[in-house]
Amino acid sequence: MDRRDAVATYYEALDSGAYDRLADLLAPDFVQHRPDRTLDGRERFVAFMRDDRPVTDTTHAVDAVYEGNTEVAVRGRLRDADGETLVSFVDVFGFEGGRVATLWTYTR
Repeated sequence: MDRRDAVATYYEALDSGAYDRLADLLAPDFVQHRPDRTLDGRERFVAFMRDDRPVTDTTHAVDAVYEGNTEVAVRGRLRDADGETLVSFVDVFGFEGGRVATLWTYTR
């Protein structure tokens, strides 16, 4: 799976609640940095997404994908069940050994 496919699968897994598939994409030492917290470790991140997210009935609308030498950046919007935009975001995915190792999330 190439990096763009991995990113697309990441959003599909989150939006559909396919947490085993999400975990398969992430390196064991995966870290997400976001404005409100840092989630350190694949298991902690997946548990947060599955059990602790304030809103789980959401979809990610991807507006643009930018691919660099070692990273993929995505600009998009997080939408609620009614299709209303909750937040705009930029996610920057870092890869190691074919898996997502880091994710920097910026929101507005």
